[in-house]
Amino acid sequence: AVARPAPSFNVKTLEGKPLRLAELRNKPVIVDFWATWCGPCRASMPHLSRMQSRYEKQGLTVIGMSVDDGAPQSVRKFANQLGVKFTLAMANDEILDAYGPIRSIPTTFFINRKGDIVRRVVGYIDGETMEDYVKEILE
Repeated sequence: AVARPAPSFNVKTLEGKPLRLAELRNKPVIVDFWATWCGPCRASMPHLSRMQSRYEKQGLTVIGMSVDDGAPQSVRKFANQLGVKFTLAMANDEILDAYGPIRSIPTTFFINRKGDIVRRVVGYIDGETMEDYVKEILE
């Protein structure tokens, strides 16, 4: 797979704060498209939380982009029950188009410090594999 620049985005976090990819320049980023009703997405959440905690000092930012139709509050409640430790936002049509087509979830993008997508993974990623992918973008 050839690295390509990650499309910029501007969304609001579940807390209502603006979140722009441009503000994460020179940081490794994981963007994970998921939904509350998606079993493999739920199974990935603990791995994503662990990566955020483990590699935060190296600048890693994990962003969960919910594709749920429901209110952000219900997504937040769900994430709290799972103990999610990373930033969550609601995906909008612009980001879905820019990163898409997103036909199945989870779809996870690994973005290096240069802002290039180096890996796009559709489906569940086990913890060990995810760690390998994170190490690639930490360099």
